[in-house]
Amino acid sequence: MIYDNSNVRRQNRLMPEDKAYQLLQEGEYGVMSMITPEGMPYGIPINYVWDGNDSLYIHCAPEGKKLRCLQSSPQVSFAIVGHTHVISGKFTTNYESIILTCHAQIGLTPEERMEALRLLVRKYAPSFQELGEKYAHGSFHRTEIIKLSILSFSGKCKNIPE
Repeated sequence: MIYDNSNVRRQNRLMPEDKAYQLLQEGEYGVMSMITPEGMPYGIPINYVWDGNDSLYIHCAPEGKKLRCLQSSPQVSFAIVGHTHVISGKFTTNYESIILTCHAQIGLTPEERMEALRLLVRKYAPSFQELGEKYAHGSFHRTEIIKLSILSFSGKCKNIPE
């Protein structure tokens, strides 16, 4: 996984690498952008978890539009937006965001799928680990896991005083 800001037009807005990894870890959701089998753009907001290495995991139903898109074209863009704040009087916005280029995989092993569900529970329901484990086992047969292997990512931010 490569953190690469070389193609960012506004070089004065680069996000430091440590902040980019922090947003990757702590972001609440991302927007996954794909191409439909018909060649049309399709983006959806979705919860995710980072494995601390080079992959994101998301969960979904075992059939649907996003899976058809990924079967047709597994290359995706994943955007995570952190804190934003509009500064009306200065006609600008403070923001932080990262954009990841990924390769999507489905059809993971049962072990990897269950570990991804555990990571999701740890991130979104840390006080309910035991209940989350039961829920994951109970819904396992109707849950697909998508692995997004991160190829590269970049980050931008703007933080000016009000």
